[in-house]
Parts: sequence; C-alpha cells; structure tokens
Amino acid sequence: MMLLFILAGCNQNNALERTKSIFPTPTPTPFGFLSGTPQPGGVWTRAIAANPENFNPILAADSASVAVHAMLYPAMVRQDPVTGQYGAANAMAERWESSPDGRVWTFYLRSGVTWSDGDPVDANDFKFTYDAIKRSEIDSPYQRLAAPIEAIEIVNPLTVRVTLTEPRCDLLSLLRIGWMPSHRYAADFSDVVENFSNQDPDVSAGPFVFQSWIPGESVVLQRNNRYWQGAPLMERMIFRIVPSAEERLNLLLAGDLDESPVTPDQLSSLFDAPTIKVASASTDAYDFIAINLANPEAPQRGLTDDGAFRFQDPHPILGDPIVREAMSHAIDYRGIVSAIYLGQAYPLAANVLPIVPWAFDASLEPKTYNPDLSRSLLEDNGWIDTNRNGIREKDVRALRLTLNIPDNNPYYKRIAETLEDQLNAIGFDITVQSLDVTTFTRQLLGQRFDLALSGWAGLGIDPDDSELWEAATDRPGSGFNFTSYQNARIETLLAQGITTPGCQPQDRAPFYREIQQILHDDLPYIFLAGIVHNIGYTTRWGGLEPEPWDFYHNVHTWYRFP
Repeated sequence: MMLLFILAGCNQNNALERTKSIFPTPTPTPFGFLSGTPQPGGVWTRAIAANPENFNPILAADSASVAVHAMLYPAMVRQDPVTGQYGAANAMAERWESSPDGRVWTFYLRSGVTWSDGDPVDANDFKFTYDAIKRSEIDSPYQRLAAPIEAIEIVNPLTVRVTLTEPRCDLLSLLRIGWMPSHRYAADFSDVVENFSNQDPDVSAGPFVFQSWIPGESVVLQRNNRYWQGAPLMERMIFRIVPSAEERLNLLLAGDLDESPVTPDQLSSLFDAPTIKVASASTDAYDFIAINLANPEAPQRGLTDDGAFRFQDPHPILGDPIVREAMSHAIDYRGIVSAIYLGQAYPLAANVLPIVPWAFDASLEPKTYNPDLSRSLLEDNGWIDTNRNGIREKDVRALRLTLNIPDNNPYYKRIAETLEDQLNAIGFDITVQSLDVTTFTRQLLGQRFDLALSGWAGLGIDPDDSELWEAATDRPGSGFNFTSYQNARIETLLAQGITTPGCQPQDRAPFYREIQQILHDDLPYIFLAGIVHNIGYTTRWGGLEPEPWDFYHNVHTWYRFP
C-alpha cells in the first residue's frame, strides 16, 4: 500500500461493488478501418506523472516504476482483471496446493517461458527474488511481504515449495512481486542494489523489453518477440512523463497521448470528445483524516521491549473520544462528495471498502452530518466558549488544532478549507498547514501532527490492514500506525482474520466486520470517501478490454486501426 497524495475519483452509484463504466458509448468505428486480421505496428503512448525510481521490481514501489515493472517482469500470481483475486491467469504458477495446516504451499510453474535472452524463467528466479527481498542490506520496500516466508525450496526448476511461519490467508497477495532475472545478478546478492540493470534492464519476460529512459521525458519499451503469450502487435509502448494534470488532458485531447488518468473536474471535457473513451471503476483506495491520539510533542513506540502496550501520553485534545465523535458529526461528507469530488466519490463508514463485498459491512452507516449534535456533545463534555470568541475551552485547553495537508493535491486543499469552516463553526480553531510532500510525510510518520488529510492506495483485495492498527507498527519515523492507536481486541481480530483455518470468506468475514464497527466508534481516522480511478483512452486502437483491476491485462492483443 502507499500513501495517496494524488486524487482519483469514484462513482457513488457503484459503491457496493467494484464495477466499471465506459463512456461515451457507442463509439463510431474510426474512418478508414478495414475488417481483417490486425497487423503488427503502432506506438501506444501513456502518461505517468513522475520519473520511475528504479526498474528493479524489488527496489521501487512508486506508481510510475510499478507501471513499467508490469510490462517487463513475470510473477507467481496475477490479479484477475475483473474480480481482483490473485490467480494463475497471465502468471507463472499454473496451479498450487497446500498442506492441511496451511503452512506449506507447493507451486507448479508454467513451462516454456523464457527471458528475452533465451534463458528459462523458473523456480530459481522466484527464490532469488524473495530471498533478496528478505535481506536487510537490500532494504526492499516489499520486506513485509516476504517476512512471513520461513523457507523457499526448489523441488525442481518448475516446482517450488514455500513454507510460512504461520498460516496466512493472504499468501497469494504476498507473492505478487515481479521476479528478477537471477542469471543477471551475483548469486550472493552483492550487486542487487547497484546492478546496471536497475536503470537499464537488458532482459524481460513480459510483453515488452526495455529500450530507453530519458529522465523527465519518457521511458520507451519495445515488443518482446519471445513473450510466452505471443509477441504483442504494437511495436512500442512509451511512458511519457507529464507531471501536470492539465497538460495530460490537453495532450490526450490533441491525440498526443493514447491513455492518461483523468481527474474528476476533467471528465466534462471528454463528454464531447469522439476519439476518447473513459473507463471508471472503484479502486482499493480511500481518503481520511488521521487523528493523532498521542502527544505530538513526545512520540514513542507503541510496544515496550517485551511486547506489551506502552502507555501513550494522550493528545491533550484529540485523546478525548467525545471530541473525536463531535468532529465526525460536524463534517458534511455528502456535500464534499458533491462539490469537491464532483460526484466521483462515496462516503465511507470504516476501513473495509465495498469492493471487498464478503468482508464489507453494508449495515454500518457513515457518520451523519449533524453540527447541532456536535455542539451538544462538546457542551455536555465541558467544552464551553466562555469568553464568546468562537473557540471552546475546557480547563486551560482550547480547541485549537492544526490540519496538515500535502501541497501537491488541489483537491485536498479544497477539502481542508471545507473542514476548517465546518469544524470552526462548532467551536474549533482549525489552522490548515500546507506542506511539501517530504515535510508532510516526515511529520505524519514522525507523529508530529494534530490532524492530517491523506489517503491510502493499493490496499489490495484482502481486508487485512494490520499495518495501520497494530501497536507493533506504531514506530515514530517509519510505522504506518502513525495515530498511535491501541486496541487489544482489534489485534486479536486481525490475527484471527488472517489465520482462519481454511481461509473461507464466510469464516473470515465476522472478524473484519467487528473491526469495522470498532474503528467506526473509536475514530483513529475520520473516513472521508472511497475512490475510483478514471482513465481516458483513445478509440484509435482495437482489442482493448479495460477491466476494474487491470487496464492492460490483454495488451499483447491490442492493434492500431489503419
């Protein structure tokens, strides 16, 4: 998962399941199209907002790098483009089986797959990749995915056995990382961080091979004639680096881009664009207000050295659950969805999204907008505006708080302004502080904040999000439990949910539904909205089948109209 600082939209009408919509439809067949066998050729140009960090699949988790990795590297499992479940389609594993206790999994790999230099793709590449991820000196951002793996045994080149430290219902999602070409790296992992392939990869087992990278301009990939599903019809794929959303839209409308993400306020510009379609689908992402439950002047780890909860000096204002509850009812979520997300969002009650229908608690209602209730809660709890300056006080404390936002997201700025107005209307004194992304992240992870507006993306299809709520991840400077949330019942439920015998959804669901209710009541976050992604793409190509979880799942079959 990653912190989300660039807004995507979402479709409230599709809130109960991950669905797709494509408009405008129908699209006329481009003039000059002739029926017959599609011919090879053509260049597909897509937009990314930033430079990729690294072309080694275990060294970078930024969205630009991951997009390129998907075109170059094989993986044990891939997400089904429709359901999001991890499986064998387009993947190296043809089938697998597990031991009765759920700790030992045996994977049988696809035969006949080679790297672009002719070397076979086999179990050695998988083991090398995950052994490298686990090495602390390599410092892979995917270390947590490999941590539950106790051992990897190569039974033969096409059979691999994975032993876990404990049964894990999310095992397949842990095995989603692209494989490194082990024959291109030192066997002792000594060159993994510095290998030239990290910036200029010379082999691939995906539909394309790397051709060139000009930082700040483009990444160019070329057809892989050895691709195991058949060489793509398109000759090249170009990732054009365009940081500005406005410029991306203009390039898309001008025909200089074939595909680009589209922000909610840009959708109306595409309604009358006959050469562009838009695919919209709910994503595994949401926006939230993080509430620091501990004293931001003295951050400390959530656990003692012996693993017990460490007492946290509570935040002088936000440590009060009544204050958090009052805040949650002072916010007009549906108004924000309508006016700022432009209808491309839906209010959210808790941490599990409706795209995971078996775990999502549809009976749990989002917080209601009721500022009168907020005022009553505060007054009954002793928060009174005694000097009538508009700010409530209690003892020597006043309801003065700072709301941090990253400065690269104009939607967050508008949301923050609305939050400021609505919270101040019930007796708070909220100051919005816009910070560069580096400073924002440092203060958020460092737990040096009162309130922070942010979001999570890439949550995946499994509802386990233990990194956000367990005290073990309350680590100032690095851990994702930056609200210093502590709840022993939550920790028990998370452990039960991820290790349920048999891993059947109906057996796991009760644990996650109880977690949603607890977080809804405790409010370490104020959940704002679920998010979907809007993708604008050209009608000049055929064969596209955009699906909610993977736009490019059949890219090797796309063809350019004459």
